[in-house]
Amino acid sequence: MNVGLILIILLLVLAFVGLPIYIALGIATLVTLNMAGLPAMVLPQKFFAGMNSSSLLAIPFFILAGNIMSRSITGKLIEVCNAFIGHIKGSLGVVTVAASAIFGAISGSGVATASAIGGITIPAMKKEGYPPEFATAVASISSILGPIIPPSIVLIVYASITNISVAKLFLGSALPGIILAGSLIVYALIYGKRHNFPSHEKSTGSQKIHTLGSSIWALLMPIIILGGIFGGIYTATEAAAIAVAYSLIISLFVYKDMKFSELPTVFAEGAISTAAIMMMVGLSKASSYVVTTSGLPQTLVETFSAITSSKIVILLLLNIVFLIIGMLMEANAAVVMMTPILLPLLQAYNIDLLTFGIVMSFNLCVGLVTPPVGLCLLICNQIAETSLGKALKAMMPMLIIAIVVLFLITYVSPLTTLLPTLLN
Repeated sequence: MNVGLILIILLLVLAFVGLPIYIALGIATLVTLNMAGLPAMVLPQKFFAGMNSSSLLAIPFFILAGNIMSRSITGKLIEVCNAFIGHIKGSLGVVTVAASAIFGAISGSGVATASAIGGITIPAMKKEGYPPEFATAVASISSILGPIIPPSIVLIVYASITNISVAKLFLGSALPGIILAGSLIVYALIYGKRHNFPSHEKSTGSQKIHTLGSSIWALLMPIIILGGIFGGIYTATEAAAIAVAYSLIISLFVYKDMKFSELPTVFAEGAISTAAIMMMVGLSKASSYVVTTSGLPQTLVETFSAITSSKIVILLLLNIVFLIIGMLMEANAAVVMMTPILLPLLQAYNIDLLTFGIVMSFNLCVGLVTPPVGLCLLICNQIAETSLGKALKAMMPMLIIAIVVLFLITYVSPLTTLLPTLLN
């Protein structure tokens, strides 16, 4: 059997047994290196080469910024959303989507978004009489906006493997993220009106101005980050560092709702999350070397070519494959494992690497809310303390909306290429 295929099978088996992905990837790589008769020295050499990229510095900074925000700035974002749309029936559902989109424009993480936004809006929805399963569903599906709307940690990992510009990937993912957020807001409004959900008293003009004034520092954060990246003022890595410094200053000295005693915990959590991702990225370089030398990518190209010569069908098959992978594996791990294998196939069918990276990221993020992994769904379900089956049923229409948007960005390329082309 092809050693590249053995590596993938062994990785999946070890992951299902319960080993962390980075450990499973390391063991699978070592075993297959030995089977292929390759020197063990390849592992540390490729490991270092995989992490030796300045763009990867953005990952720990964005994770840390998200951790700081979840303890401080998140509440301000929700206050602003409530002030402007709180009077609409089912407004808390809309607030959840909008706040998740804004939070995602800073943290780049679905899990952080689910914890920070869901942790506040789910109890609030339950208190006002919303069905717990709807509260779980809307918070879960909204959390995937975190890694879709730029900045995105998944896209940074993809960029490190393919050498595509991080800024272009961020620009390309902006429209898909906005389309998904807008679609979910429309659904939440329709659902809230149909089920006669409660609404808050409409805020006066002076109340809105007061809320905006008190929350202005929180609202400026995504503008500073994304505006600087898209305007070419600084790189994504520099923007991530600025996000950490800004969130610390605002949380500690302006809003003063975070204590210095919390910093060790915040930094420790960020370090643990970063270490797991960086281990995967480093090991992916070694595993992709094994896979490439085994000839598996060429075999894959030949297999797909035997099935069809249509680019449309190939994209459909890839989407189906990634929807399944997303159900079974964490998004960053899937990007690390699959990208090197698929590069020859993408080149053979002239599939744009920028568009594919965004499509793959979007696709895998859907896996954050689909069992058996579905980490964001599990987090929100735990917060709501409701039935997982009922939450899944309530989320199904929103999941279908996400899949429709996925196929739109797959086949309507301007949705991902328009902004990068304009700014270029």
